[in-house]
Amino acid sequence: MFEQKAISIGGMPYDKSAIIYFDQKITPKACILYFHGGGLLYGHKDDLPEGHLRLLTQAGYRIISFDYPLAPAAKLPLILDDVRSSIHHFLDHPEAYGADSLPYFLWGRSAGAYLCLIAAAYGHFKKAPAGILSYYGYGFLCDHWFQTPSRYYQSLPPVDASCLSHLSSGLETSGDLTTHYSIYVYARQTGKWFSLLYEGREKFFYLDYTLRTCDALPCPLFAAHAINDTDVPFDEFRELVSRYQPKTFIAACDVHDFDREEDNPFTGKLLESTLSFLDSHC
Repeated sequence: MFEQKAISIGGMPYDKSAIIYFDQKITPKACILYFHGGGLLYGHKDDLPEGHLRLLTQAGYRIISFDYPLAPAAKLPLILDDVRSSIHHFLDHPEAYGADSLPYFLWGRSAGAYLCLIAAAYGHFKKAPAGILSYYGYGFLCDHWFQTPSRYYQSLPPVDASCLSHLSSGLETSGDLTTHYSIYVYARQTGKWFSLLYEGREKFFYLDYTLRTCDALPCPLFAAHAINDTDVPFDEFRELVSRYQPKTFIAACDVHDFDREEDNPFTGKLLESTLSFLDSHC
């Protein structure tokens, strides 16, 4: 059975930490730096299903799950800076993570995958990752979908803008479903998601915070997506595949984060494919 321990990361104007998951009985062969999803508006670093943690740690992977500041209090420049600082901290202090001389992978689910992709594309790390795991991620490669109301979310009960007034005035690195998910629903129902994430000229958004100017990633990519994803259009996945020729996994279902359900028939197959990718690039 895996164990876990927390590590505090100083130097930030907000509480920042990571959780390290590992199997003490198994010699680690690589680390996986994980960043959670939640549309950059909600979520927390301890959202990985137990089955994922058990399988990967038993296979010799040490998982390090980081938090990051959430929008709308934090905008994309600060969020990406924080993610890059997490990776730099890991590379500069490997002993703190039990990771001396180990290769590392980046892993994100949804918005976390977006953060991993952008960080890898433009991060200039002293040691490149051995690979990236993108679970239903995106690079804002297709137009409109992130700036217009979502048909799926408009089918849900409407959420009023007053949900924003319940947020803390300071930076937060954890947003619970019960308090923060409504903000994401509101953002997608109204088409205001983009405006909650970014302030500035759109020109610089496309240059610095999308993959549109990235011709090649610094490492191999594994990309998984559901055909009828309710949050991220399948066209985004097609663009990722077209640009970077990743190892792919396609789930024939209409759920965004389909692997959150361990009894989903695609979850086990996804984890098998993930392990195959990791083992081939260690």
